Amino acid sequence: MRSFLFVPADSERKLAKGPLSGPDALILDLEDSVATDRKTIARQMALDYLRAGNRAGPKLYVRVNALDTGLTLGDLAVVMQGKPDGIVFPKCVGQRDLDLLGTYLDALEAREGLSAGATKILTIATESAAAILALTAAPAKHARLVGHSWGGEDLMADLGALAKGPAPGIYDDTFRMARTVNLMASVAAGVTAYDTVYPDIKNVDGLRAEAHEARRMGYGGKIAIHPDQVAIIHEVFTPSAREVDWARRVIETFENNPGSGVLTLDGKMLDKPHLVLARRLLARAG
Repeated sequence: MRSFLFVPADSERKLAKGPLSGPDALILDLEDSVATDRKTIARQMALDYLRAGNRAGPKLYVRVNALDTGLTLGDLAVVMQGKPDGIVFPKCVGQRDLDLLGTYLDALEAREGLSAGATKILTIATESAAAILALTAAPAKHARLVGHSWGGEDLMADLGALAKGPAPGIYDDTFRMARTVNLMASVAAGVTAYDTVYPDIKNVDGLRAEAHEARRMGYGGKIAIHPDQVAIIHEVFTPSAREVDWARRVIETFENNPGSGVLTLDGKMLDKPHLVLARRLLARAG
């Protein structure tokens, strides 16, 4: 999946509009975009949407509230009745939190008669200093995990930072570290790294530049906060025809020379890291 699009779970209009931009997954949000006095309403609206949703469209994930709110288990108890494809887990602090969520999902899948492990997890894994240090010490892994995403807004609050950097898309060292650690932890866990949201909705060029930078680093997708961002994310994170052709020729070259460690293609040296990259490109091309 290249794109996740946040949709407030308590907005009928935005829920209806969400799939129209063609995201790979929708995130029905119960957390930051929902006011405290509407949390219970949002839970029920998310459940109604899951029950009524067309599962031929985007995957349907739900972002629950963080563990320190005391709302997480209540959120899960309601929305798991609708059999979501996955849970987005905010403010995850490393392996301990990921394992706890996995245990909750084990129990609730059994309650609902779902196949064990059917509900996937996307973490937002860098929203505090403690979370970044936990990922640095040991990358969080789980059989349900599909990816780690990094978050800047809550991290900014946790650090007491006045901004993430001098301009949108230009990050101070602390936020570059969060982005890098998230990427490394994702690769170490064998899952996709997802770049954080780009909050300047009208700045199309800024979004495209940040997405290109993320892809160059090794990120496999990005989270959107507005439907208009989805097409740009897909444009950037979908391997081009030229890249796919190169990847196929690299794989073919190695298959035709199984005993060779170093080969040549188009006058350039190839070795095993190029084969790994070629396979990843084809996997992302779907």
